[in-house]
Amino acid sequence: MRRHQLRYLLPQGFFALAWTEWGPEDGLPVLCVHGLTRTGRDFDSLAAALALEGRRVLCPDLPGRGASDRLPDPAMYVPPTYVAALSHLLARLDGPVDWVGTSLGGICGMVVAATPGHPVRRLVLNDIGAFVPKESLARIGDYLGEVGDFADLPALETYLRTVHAPFGVLTDAEWRHLAETSARPGADGRVALHYDPAIAAPFRGAEPVDMDLSPIWTRVTAPVLLLRGVESDLLTAETARAMAKRPGVRLAEIPGCGHAPALMDPGQIGLISDFLSTV
Repeated sequence: MRRHQLRYLLPQGFFALAWTEWGPEDGLPVLCVHGLTRTGRDFDSLAAALALEGRRVLCPDLPGRGASDRLPDPAMYVPPTYVAALSHLLARLDGPVDWVGTSLGGICGMVVAATPGHPVRRLVLNDIGAFVPKESLARIGDYLGEVGDFADLPALETYLRTVHAPFGVLTDAEWRHLAETSARPGADGRVALHYDPAIAAPFRGAEPVDMDLSPIWTRVTAPVLLLRGVESDLLTAETARAMAKRPGVRLAEIPGCGHAPALMDPGQIGLISDFLSTV
């Protein structure tokens, strides 16, 4: 695993985007983009597996998360900002790329893949689709940014096991990995979550409303693997099956998971590997 960063430009100035990278530098790139409150380190297991297959795997921390810079205005924490930051990384790659996006990362992937001249060869959408019910957005908003810090790493891990129980059945080592990569040092020996609490601001500026992404989805023509946690409230079965009617879309429903499958299980990794290995 290698660590990198680049400077990207927004109207408010230049900021740093950090990512971890796996595999040979001349391998066909795979860009793995995480969900709302997570980091690129969530993809360590997937990235290691794809790297063994000769793929170059890049796992960025979105702005305000992990090792990437926080932004000066909470209103900047919206998908157009994330796509702008990621576009600088795509420009550096300057060629075809496969995209694996969990939740928010999948929204960014759809936006890029719907844009004329995009470089996306294949797109994996992990528990995100063309329509998101307002009730699921309200649930996320209820916990987002509420917790400040924790007495120690085990306390943070306990919190993650609760709010991210829908990730599915994980081993103790996997939960500990998520905790270690979700923590930053706090005051007086305490630990805090890695992300800027200000990412919650867009959720609290107005009443939740249904998110209709169908105008974007209809412009996506790349082959798609659509992963859905069987118990997901964010990607409903109705939405997923409607999306799967489009030619080139493969739907796989993951039992024992809600929003969103953690992509650490060998079976889930295998689904992605098989899909991305298709020429």
